[in-house]
Amino acid sequence: MPLSRLLAPCLLIALAGCAGGQQATRAPAPTAPQETAATAATSAAPPADAAVPDAGAPTRGRPPGEIAQVAREARAAGAYKHADGGRPVLAPTQAELDYAAIYGEVPYDPVADPTLPEAAQMATAYDPWEPFNRRMHRFNNVVDRTVARPLATAYMKVVPRPIRLGVSNFFSNLGQPVSALNALLQGRPKQAGQALGRFVVNATLGIGGIFDPASDADIPFRSEDFGQTLGVWGWRNSRYLELPLFGPRTLRDTFGLAGDAPLSPTRQIDDDGARWAVQGLQLVDVRTQLFAVDRMREGAADDYALVRDAWMQRRQYQIFGDREGDETLPDYLLDDDALPTVPADAIPVIPGVPVN
Repeated sequence: MPLSRLLAPCLLIALAGCAGGQQATRAPAPTAPQETAATAATSAAPPADAAVPDAGAPTRGRPPGEIAQVAREARAAGAYKHADGGRPVLAPTQAELDYAAIYGEVPYDPVADPTLPEAAQMATAYDPWEPFNRRMHRFNNVVDRTVARPLATAYMKVVPRPIRLGVSNFFSNLGQPVSALNALLQGRPKQAGQALGRFVVNATLGIGGIFDPASDADIPFRSEDFGQTLGVWGWRNSRYLELPLFGPRTLRDTFGLAGDAPLSPTRQIDDDGARWAVQGLQLVDVRTQLFAVDRMREGAADDYALVRDAWMQRRQYQIFGDREGDETLPDYLLDDDALPTVPADAIPVIPGVPVN
């Protein structure tokens, strides 16, 4: 007989022995003090009419919910329970019990953790005129980079901060009578009284509104306009519209500008040069307040969508949020001075056209 036929069976027997030895090394039998639920289950005698299944078979590949269910049933019925037809089911191992105890019925998903609050849902902007609005947005950005931002930067560098604060207070106080009227039209007499009281206090004790003693007296600032009034009256959903030079608006707010502009105190100035100077200073003051927004816009993947969505969310809160108890608005948009827009006061008057 050839030698190769004698060596082949010996080699196979040797390999089988090595494999068995490695398996025994990897899964040593637990000692008595460290007996687990699986070894306890193995020590229990299975029924005579069925064979004992593999220790890992009942739970291998099962989700944690099934493992937890098997664990509860195994604790109640002992190491084995009888399934349909009298088939014994081996209880899960201690590691599987620990896994089920830690993670519960459903595997932990950090993206959908039930203990975390629900994600904020932003309303979809109603923007059917988006192609036109994007063109206006690019145009406004060019004007802002070449004219408005350099003027505002120079203004901040040249004019001391106390004077700039006085200018902001003056223009803010100047709009309070219009806010009081719109609050009254919205059926909010308390807010109307606060706006009117703030105007009187700052105009007298604050030396024409340069100082702000009303805030020290805890009289809240109210910013209401006719666009908000139209929203309260029922024009809830209005399409987004970006105006050239005047930025984000809605169609509703554009009509609101037409309602507020005749009541603007600065538009009552007869001298064109003086009126334009006051309105120009107001525009520069508004632009300085937007420097904080500039930092938010840096690096945005879609600057237009960012400005539109933030402005629409803020506008929705101004009109309906405080009435409906909406608390989903981010903190940086809750301030009445957040995301200021060009007010009706600053809309220029065409020479020769009466303002009254």
